[in-house]
Amino acid sequence: MFQISRRLVSVVKGRNFSSVVRFTKEHEYAKLDGKVATCGITNHAQSSLGDVVFVSLPEVGKVAKKGEALAGVESVKAASDVYAPVTGKVIAINDVIVKNPAHVNAEAETGAWFVKIEVTDEKEFKTLLDQKAYDTHVEASKH
Repeated sequence: MFQISRRLVSVVKGRNFSSVVRFTKEHEYAKLDGKVATCGITNHAQSSLGDVVFVSLPEVGKVAKKGEALAGVESVKAASDVYAPVTGKVIAINDVIVKNPAHVNAEAETGAWFVKIEVTDEKEFKTLLDQKAYDTHVEASKH
């Protein structure tokens, strides 16, 4: 007999997340595994920015607060803050994107994550947009 995994893997529009993923209206994502959220910018954000040429990340140990600037990204078109989608302690940063910022354009929602945050309030995570709501938000912003 087959055993069904409790973990749902969804593949939607090029995304392959093995956990619950939520989005902000400012185009950040948070992928929650247990109490750790892997956070970065969405494909829509990197596409709007154009070629990413610089990324600044916080130090490990920094306390991130939902909605506050956490990192920075610069492209050939603009400079932008990246906001914390959840509150918690930064437990890891992705040095790969600091050394090779163009990686953000290639793998925004997978290998080019910015930080991992140990989430202090999982209820806060649930207030973020789900995939359908985020797609609707992006579509509405095009008009």
